[in-house]
Amino acid sequence: METLKRRYLRLLKLTSTEYIRDLYRQISWNARLIGIKGARGVGKTTMMLQRIKLSFPDPSKALYVSLDDIWFASHSLLDLGEQAAAEGITHLFIDEVHRLPGWEQQIKNLYDFYPDINVVFTGSSLLVIDYSIADLSRRCLLYNLTGLSFREYLEFQGKKFETLSLQDILYNHAEIASGICENAGSGILSDFHKYLRHGFYPFYTTESETDYLTRVNNMVSSVIDFDVPSVEKIEYATLIKAKHLLTIIASQTPSPLNAKMTTDMLGVTVNQLIKILSLLERSQILRLLYYKTERNPKSMAKPQKVIFDNPSILYALGYANIGKVRETFLASMISNGHEAAYPKDGDLLVDNRYLFEVGGARKSFDQIKDIPDSFVAADDIEFGFGNKIPLWLFGFLY
Repeated sequence: METLKRRYLRLLKLTSTEYIRDLYRQISWNARLIGIKGARGVGKTTMMLQRIKLSFPDPSKALYVSLDDIWFASHSLLDLGEQAAAEGITHLFIDEVHRLPGWEQQIKNLYDFYPDINVVFTGSSLLVIDYSIADLSRRCLLYNLTGLSFREYLEFQGKKFETLSLQDILYNHAEIASGICENAGSGILSDFHKYLRHGFYPFYTTESETDYLTRVNNMVSSVIDFDVPSVEKIEYATLIKAKHLLTIIASQTPSPLNAKMTTDMLGVTVNQLIKILSLLERSQILRLLYYKTERNPKSMAKPQKVIFDNPSILYALGYANIGKVRETFLASMISNGHEAAYPKDGDLLVDNRYLFEVGGARKSFDQIKDIPDSFVAADDIEFGFGNKIPLWLFGFLY
């Protein structure tokens, strides 16, 4: 226990509170049991340590532990709870719960047996968390921490801006973009294109672009090699096919999913393909787009289009087709708070109302002309006009 405390205090000392993610302010920190899930590297550990640093003048009243610590090879969470209670610790912050077999039962026991201790836990294996959280659903407030928006990325650079609503962007974009560009300091487009390559995950601040993309690539491999087999009985050969599937999707130009061609290339059935795609979406590697009427998380419907969760993954895989990068960025930003679907015309349908075509500065309205509530999200422009909106501005939605 003393070893855990020393490690905790050392990490706490190194934690900066200069930048606080927006989700921090949305969490009901006084709840007795809180879960924060999110992909590896999005900042869950930092958020917990920031909570301690900002809210506990006496840090001995709290304790942060990571369940990949060797201490837990011979101790349980109940051992931790018992010692914490004996020492007057009121809040436990438990990182990487998926590392501990049977973690959900042990968290439940902590909650039931130690009502005077509040627990915050995190998990990076999104599949494991989703499969196991049902037993805790009545007790737990669960939050999802995503990667950085473009607005948050700028804030990491010391350029602070307010979030925008979708309505703000659609109908007041010219005035808003002008104000942002005036206060951004350097060229907004230069910042935006750096963000697309090297900015979605907060660890970009400590790593070169090359190291950053290597880490993202390793994260994708870890999901397939470790997270997927932990929740599904899948043969090793199928895991290899899942990696091959990612290269197929990444290398294709933006287009609807050709299920027959893809299954032929992989040597799997359509149902096997859909299952792999679903697992990779739930792991926040891919994003599946359906026609509005077909979106049912429990169904085995074939998605109409498959894109990646965020542009960094495309760059990490080495297949950064600019058209795919643009669509991926727009869907990534809009899906945080809005519903994205595949339209019969255009590239993206939002909230079953707003239709978007995505492209470069010269992108026209030809494909969506005369359709109500239709817009072009255009890259490589600082300012828009009418229904043509700068693509980068959608990075201010959260």
